[in-house]
Amino acid sequence: MARPATKNTKKPDTWELKLYVAGHTLKCKSAFTNLKKLCKKCIPGRCRIEVIDLLENPQLAKDEQILAIPTLVRTFPLPLRKTIGDLSNEERVLKGLDMPC
Repeated sequence: MARPATKNTKKPDTWELKLYVAGHTLKCKSAFTNLKKLCKKCIPGRCRIEVIDLLENPQLAKDEQILAIPTLVRTFPLPLRKTIGDLSNEERVLKGLDMPC
C-alpha cells in the first residue's frame, strides 16, 4: 500500500542567495548591505550569499535571465524566486523571497 504524500515542512538548513550586480555602484553596495542585515535578523547563520558582478561576466545576465540590477535570486530552497532593487523595503524582500522573519 502506498504511503500518503506529506508536505515537507522542515525549514531549510541553509538559504542560498545570488545577488547580481554591475560593478561597485552605491545601489549595488546598498543591496548587499541590506541583504546581510536581513539574513542576520531573519535566518542567522543559515544564509549563503554569492555576489555575481555582471560586468565581469555579462553572458550570465542572458543565461540567468537577469533584466535589471541589482537582482537577488533565491536558488535554495526551491522554488527559485527573484526580487529586484536595493532591497531596502524589508517587507517586500521577505514576501518576494518567502523568507520567514
